[in-house]
Amino acid sequence: MKPWRLELADSTILRGTAFGADRAVAGEVVFNTAMSGYVEALTDPSYRGQILVLTYPLAGNYGVPAPRAPGSIDGPFESGRIQVQGLVVQHAVDHPSHYAAVRSLGDWLVAEGVPAVTGIDTRTLTRRLREHGTMPGWLLPDTLPAAVAREAADQRDMRSGIFHEVAPAVPIRYPGGPLELLLIDAGAKDNIVRSLLCRGASVTRAPWHCELAPLAARAAGIVIGNGPGDPRDLGSLVTQVRALLGSFRGAILGVCLGNQILGLAAGGDTGKLPYGHRGVNQPVRDLQTGRCYITSQNHGYVVRDESLPPDWQPWFVNLNDGSNEGIRSRTRPFCSVQFHPEACPGPQDTGFLFDDFLRLAGALRG
Repeated sequence: MKPWRLELADSTILRGTAFGADRAVAGEVVFNTAMSGYVEALTDPSYRGQILVLTYPLAGNYGVPAPRAPGSIDGPFESGRIQVQGLVVQHAVDHPSHYAAVRSLGDWLVAEGVPAVTGIDTRTLTRRLREHGTMPGWLLPDTLPAAVAREAADQRDMRSGIFHEVAPAVPIRYPGGPLELLLIDAGAKDNIVRSLLCRGASVTRAPWHCELAPLAARAAGIVIGNGPGDPRDLGSLVTQVRALLGSFRGAILGVCLGNQILGLAAGGDTGKLPYGHRGVNQPVRDLQTGRCYITSQNHGYVVRDESLPPDWQPWFVNLNDGSNEGIRSRTRPFCSVQFHPEACPGPQDTGFLFDDFLRLAGALRG
């Protein structure tokens, strides 16, 4: 195993050994606190362009299942490929044990050209990121000088370019029940589609950059899905959603990035968290009912409560840091949440939000 290192923008260097592809990369370094679900996390488009640190010390102990067929949306995968720029773990397991495993985590990473490093003190690294915030970093061979390695490192365009990478090229329809829904995709997880289909809906999955109004005209409800990056880089999508807020007569639900897009379209503003919410144990409270839920989250940006116009209100709040976790219109059937009701992986305590949304969309369609 080759010696590799992780360099942070603040000059922190942590050394380990490679167990993925032999390719230097650069990206924002973020951490996820979940104890399992690395297959789902690695294929989540919200991580596109980022170097992911897993805080749980073991990674790969239950292996990776067989690849799914092209065009399939079967789980546990959340997209058709690994989305992270690179992976950092404390201990990579070479010999997995699980009835569904057909390959190791390392073999999967190599096959998809994704570099990874093991033997890193992820506790120290996570504390560094928690105290100083997420920051750019580089995964590099330890044998190369820093300047040479950084120059050769592959880096994603984290502005508009990244959203084209994670969205479908053309609309895709998934037939199901009689209720027609439009999913606006700027990096949406496949489990959002699966969750809507299993509830008896048909879903048209449209790329964020296509003309949405004609597709919305045939839908009873619109779901604005999750995705990577800064929502303010999706100005054209915000403009389209703002137009839909004035013309659409059905229900609208935003999820994760969709919460931020809806907030911007409504006239609010967004900001970046110091180190984001990435894990499956984020507590939130419903400000309408007072009930609390444990949720799965993966985001670095939030809606600013104070920026919302008078006809919109905060819906959920994060109980760890008080940040916004959802908004809703006071006058129209439009709402969104910052967490993932479909939670793959994680608790599905808030799955009822999809049920409520479908009932509302069906009632409005009449």
